[in-house]
Amino acid sequence: MSCIRFNTPAQRAQLDMLRNDKKLNETAVAQFLGPEFGETKINRLRIMAVDKNPKIRESVALSYHVPEEVMWKLAKDKNEGVRICVARNETTPCDILRFLASDKSEQVRSWVAVNFFVPQDVMETLASDKSASVRKLVAWKASLAEEELQAAS
Repeated sequence: MSCIRFNTPAQRAQLDMLRNDKKLNETAVAQFLGPEFGETKINRLRIMAVDKNPKIRESVALSYHVPEEVMWKLAKDKNEGVRICVARNETTPCDILRFLASDKSEQVRSWVAVNFFVPQDVMETLASDKSASVRKLVAWKASLAEEELQAAS
């Protein structure tokens, strides 16, 4: 069983709201918020992004604070797992997701398809992907969007 938890954009927005609430600054919630990301931590990510261990590069690719030029290098990494992590990251810039939409790996393209923030033009490209699995993921994601629209009506 995995101990990794992925917060949705709505959950992260709620945590940000709690972090900025002046009344909560003295509460237990405020005591567990991480420190701001500064230049020292970003430099550490730059160093880790070129580590020979692909698992370390994967952890960098999943960070929300990776500079764009570092994310581009990770998107071109020879290790499929690193590229998958770039595709999974919701802060990956749209141009990088466009680049990864034509990756040789079906797994990478699949993760691009389910990325919450992938641009519509990329989804249209992936809708005609050579992989049936990628096409099914695109269709599944489109059906979720339709269900959400119907529920809002």
